[in-house]
Amino acid sequence: MTPVILLAAGKKSAEVTDWAARIGWLVGLALFVALVYWLMREGWKWRGTLQGDLPELPGAPEDPGPAKLTMSGRYHGSTTAGQWLDRIVAHGLGTRSLAELTLTDAGLDVVRPGASDFFVPAAQLRGARLDKGIAGKVLTEGGLLVVTWAHGERLIDSGFRSDRAAEHTEWVDTLNEMINKTEGAR
Repeated sequence: MTPVILLAAGKKSAEVTDWAARIGWLVGLALFVALVYWLMREGWKWRGTLQGDLPELPGAPEDPGPAKLTMSGRYHGSTTAGQWLDRIVAHGLGTRSLAELTLTDAGLDVVRPGASDFFVPAAQLRGARLDKGIAGKVLTEGGLLVVTWAHGERLIDSGFRSDRAAEHTEWVDTLNEMINKTEGAR
């Protein structure tokens, strides 16, 4: 058994002798990663510039009335309606965050800690559905509540996921019922 131990002990890695080349590769890699990050950031800013025609988001009214539904979960982003990969980043709509949703007769209030809150007046709501993906976030079928609303000249889809996914169906039914009543009153 002694010869096997000696053979194993005899093998070891070669010493690094060319430190300058190794350091050069590491610096080159770090610069490449920094360049990719900078290009992604510039692309995000450019997308925001292209969406500069989007008006400011409305704030919640002082007295929106009693809550019909509330939900806590995550906001996954907003896209141009029907184009689930065309993310809208203007006015903070591209920022994923935690979210508290409250539906009242006045509309949908979205409170996002660490990001811009927004309010969708009831007259601007256009539809609600269950979907599986939005803006780079893909979930199981029906795992995402998507609310379609009008803002300025655009129709926007906003994606939410509840902490309790069983709530999604109730939200879709209530929102669509409310939208139908609002359209009937017009």
